[in-house]
Amino acid sequence: MNEKVFKTLNQIGASGIVVGILCMAVGISLGVLTIINGARALSARKNIMI
Repeated sequence: MNEKVFKTLNQIGASGIVVGILCMAVGISLGVLTIINGARALSARKNIMI
């Protein structure tokens, strides 16, 4: 009985770590894309008339 609980909790912990790593990877990639798009907007602001 205790072994089943241990295995289940181990799998839950491992899946939590995987989800955390995926969230960090997505967050970092979106941050980089945002910085790149902001730099493009700043470099193109000379051509934009509002």
